[in-house]
This record gives sequence, C-alpha cells and structure tokens, in this order.
Amino acid sequence: MNQETPPSPAASATSDAPAAPAFPPPRAGGKRKPTAHFMLAHPAHWIAQGFGSGLSPIMPGTAGTLFAWLSFAVLSARWPHIFTAANWLAIIVAGFVVGIWACHRTGRALNSPDDGSMVWDEIIAFWLVLVLVTPADLKTQFAAFVVFRFFDMVKPPPIAWFDRRFKGGFGVMWDDILAAFYTLLAFAFWRAYF
Repeated sequence: MNQETPPSPAASATSDAPAAPAFPPPRAGGKRKPTAHFMLAHPAHWIAQGFGSGLSPIMPGTAGTLFAWLSFAVLSARWPHIFTAANWLAIIVAGFVVGIWACHRTGRALNSPDDGSMVWDEIIAFWLVLVLVTPADLKTQFAAFVVFRFFDMVKPPPIAWFDRRFKGGFGVMWDDILAAFYTLLAFAFWRAYF
C-alpha cells in the first residue's frame, strides 16, 4: 500500500508565504520615494513618470516638459506622414484619458496624489501647445516652453482653484490642460497685437 508522506513544515511555509512586494510599502501616512525600480514595477508608473523624465532630481515638471518638446520634435521630423496635426490631437486625447488612470494609480502607490515625479500631465499639455502653435521656429517653440512652464508653476486663477478642488488622476491632468490653454491664449494675443 502506497502512503503519501505529508509535506514538510518548511515546504508548506514557503508555498503559503505571500510573495515579497516589488518595493517596500510607505511608512504609515508617509510618501514613497519615486525611484527607477518603482517606475518599472507597473506600466501606469512608467507612463505617469514620463518614461523616467519625472525622476529628475531637479525640477521634474520642467524635465517632463523638455521630454515632451524633444519627443514631439523627433517624432514629427522622423515620421511626418504619421505624426500629423490630426494624429497628434488623437494621441493627446487618448493620452489624457490614459493619464487619468496612470496618474491616479501612481499617486495612490506613492501615497502622494499629485507627486512631482508624475509628469505625464506636462507632456500631454505641452504636446497640445506645440500642435497648436506649429508651424513655429525654434525661438517660438522656446517661448511656448517658457510661457507654459510659467503658467504651470504659478497656477493663476482658476488653475489653482481646480488644483485644490479636483483630486486623483483627473485633477492631475486637468490643471496642466488649463496651463496649456493660458499659454495658447497668450500666443493668440501676442500674434494678434505684435
């Protein structure tokens, strides 16, 4: 008669033990430090943190906006028949929707709902600015960059109001769209009167 041997205590302990988390949890009430390891742990983090541009130790929002500018210039120059104005607008709309999910999930994981490392909002908003000011020479694009960063950092009304009222992924994404709107308004005024 064949009798099964019971599993050893060591074997059952290892099979029942929960898998170790990919990164340590934040301290109670504390914020998790955004790192490359954290970013690569989930596609939402990768997107929200701007493919690594948001991990810049100095002015991550500016680094994300620079990434937006560089990627827009490279993609538009390399594949102009694909990255047309209409296709860019479709990418921006889809990117806004995906950004709500990615920033919400990443903010929750960081225990910081509008963490500075999340720069997808700057990327989408500055792509919108570039699509609507193009064709533009390098000097005009640089001016758009400076004006956009000004509005994004200063948050004049009603941007600050929306920033306080709307939380989660939508709030993260929406205030930068308003900064893009202010930038485009400033450019429309400048082109009309100067």
